[in-house]
Amino acid sequence: MNLSGKVLVITGSDGVLGQAAAVTLSGYGARVVLLAHGKTPPAAPPPGSLHFGGVDLTQAEATRAVMAQIAEEAGRLDGLINIAGGFRWEVIAGGTLDAWDSMYAINLKTAVVAVQAALPHLPQGGGGRIVNVGAMGGVKAAAGMGAYAASKAGVAKLTEALAEELKDRRITVNAHGIAWTCPKLISCAG
Repeated sequence: MNLSGKVLVITGSDGVLGQAAAVTLSGYGARVVLLAHGKTPPAAPPPGSLHFGGVDLTQAEATRAVMAQIAEEAGRLDGLINIAGGFRWEVIAGGTLDAWDSMYAINLKTAVVAVQAALPHLPQGGGGRIVNVGAMGGVKAAAGMGAYAASKAGVAKLTEALAEELKDRRITVNAHGIAWTCPKLISCAG
């Protein structure tokens, strides 16, 4: 795969998966833009990468501003990889709506806001790419995964809707599911 000359924004680039994606895509020749909630850039960013830290992807105005800045500094924007997210374990009985609000904001809202902010900068004649990272939990949830699973199922449905909405613009939208490994202290049978 040759991604030379392509500029790809990676949300959640301060996490392990985001860092691995950045190294991999950079290895294929892409210029990666590391978009992170944390302000500190990675210790060893890929060569030629740009870092934009301290970005709250739940804030639409701030995200639009940073995407515009990215497009200006990089000269273009070819793709968006939505990795930003998180996990919270909590059973429904005795749980709080805070878990649901948190998982919605971290896993689904961040993807929607990032896509809305990136769309004006993706190639208008086609060739733009959006990849949303989902999770197997969005397909099959275990006990304590209700809020997380619902938010990741939302990412899957967002991806389907976007693929339909953007096909006439020839922007490809896909999701990548991540297998979830059950922590040893919780029963994941079911």
